[in-house]
Amino acid sequence: MLDNNLKAQLKVYFEKIVSPIVLTASLDSNSASAQMLELLNEVAEQSDHVTVVTSGSAKHTPSFTVGKSGEDARITFSGLPMGHEMTSFILAILQASGYPPKVEQEIIERIRELDGTLRFQTFISLSCHNCPDVVQALNLMAALNPNVMHEMIDGALFQGLVDQHKVMAVPTVLLNGEAFGQGRMSIEEIVTKLDTNSPQKDAAKLNAKDGFDMLVIGGGPAGSAAAIYAARKGIRTGVLAERFGGQVMDTMGIENFISVKETEGPKLVQALEQHVKSYEVDIMNLQRATTLRQGAEGLEVELANGAILKSKTVIVSTGARWREMNVPGELEYRNKGVAYCPHCDGPLFKGKRVAVIGGGNSGVEAAIDLAGIVSQVTLLEFDSKLRADAVLQAKLASLPNVTVIKSALTKDVLGDGTKVNGLRYQDRISNELRTIELEGIFVQIGLLPNTDWLKGTVALSKHGEVIVDHKGETSMSGVFAAGDCTTVPYKQIIIAMGEGAKASLSAFDYLIRSPIAEPLRALAA
Repeated sequence: MLDNNLKAQLKVYFEKIVSPIVLTASLDSNSASAQMLELLNEVAEQSDHVTVVTSGSAKHTPSFTVGKSGEDARITFSGLPMGHEMTSFILAILQASGYPPKVEQEIIERIRELDGTLRFQTFISLSCHNCPDVVQALNLMAALNPNVMHEMIDGALFQGLVDQHKVMAVPTVLLNGEAFGQGRMSIEEIVTKLDTNSPQKDAAKLNAKDGFDMLVIGGGPAGSAAAIYAARKGIRTGVLAERFGGQVMDTMGIENFISVKETEGPKLVQALEQHVKSYEVDIMNLQRATTLRQGAEGLEVELANGAILKSKTVIVSTGARWREMNVPGELEYRNKGVAYCPHCDGPLFKGKRVAVIGGGNSGVEAAIDLAGIVSQVTLLEFDSKLRADAVLQAKLASLPNVTVIKSALTKDVLGDGTKVNGLRYQDRISNELRTIELEGIFVQIGLLPNTDWLKGTVALSKHGEVIVDHKGETSMSGVFAAGDCTTVPYKQIIIAMGEGAKASLSAFDYLIRSPIAEPLRALAA
């Protein structure tokens, strides 16, 4: 199952194993069990410190545990950890052996302080690019704290469990059998969610910070570029982000980032974060700005936890989010059949009927991808024609299990109280209301700027975008903006980066030309 190149890499990685590891398999007579045993044996062959035993008696088969020899294993993989999850498997071996994790010491201490029995289960799909972050975070927590146990469950392999727990989106995390969270979560987010006193602690730390020369709000491509350009000027720079990486974390394939032929969103975000952290930038993750105002000593940014940060200049780069249909039933059945990421959630609808809302490139690409998994795809487009590229439309038309309905206005998402079972739309030509029976709806109708918190503060366009000039300046003195939240056309990663750099240079120019009470650190040296 493993090619020679991967085997060679594993030999190198496994030199870091601290203590012997035992992989205990629980198998049955199915072909998936045979594949699992083959995988485990090939992995174990790459190190004398890894042993495979088949004496497991787990409830879910095929599955295996990863544990230090002589100790009870706390990490379980129910399903083959292939695709994106292969990295999770290899890291679990290192983590369980005692290899030091690349996590801040403060987070490690908070994990070790968690008490009570914490049994986590994470439902994943092997095509999900957000799932490994959650699996790896919870595996690490299990490796660090004997009170924590974690099981990764491949939803495509264990459909009965998916139906039992009504899992309609991945990753979905259960804690002690109850819903804990959905979607990508970092280890910081998980620990913060478990620590009920975290908001007060964070607010106290943030309030104690000195003022910034430049505060960047948003940690996507635009915000990262802005922070790097600011830090290189030697000024005090901070980045405030709800989730570092932003929308890029949910992007699967990136093939138009100049000089990089192809990559994936999470990989690009990891590189961005490492680049930003190579400078003296104060990154404040998992924080949401709620108010921007002029204070007595410059600009003030108030956060959701009540903390207030001060800065001489601010760059808004809060990006955008998936646009919702805003029809009855959408919010009620979100993650219960209504989904926004076909790459992540598509495998959960294997053999079922789904609809895709939107006839642009994203919608047509989603319909093409889903057609290879589900039994039937119905694509609904509001306009009288599809807007996707001709090559995509041709591919879509060649698929036998895809139906395209144009001039369709989605009216309602229908369900039985627990999950989606249909969709009602209006034929815009005849005005007739029609119903489609289905199990899933994938919404692909564009993005909305994350600027609601700025209403009444800076000038916004009719679409809610921050209005900026050719230098990235907004209507508020000392405030600049960049990226997908602005009026700059063409929402592309590479354009956002350029705009972030431009806004940062403009803000620095504003600083050196403005009378300020204290000299900039770069100019005071």
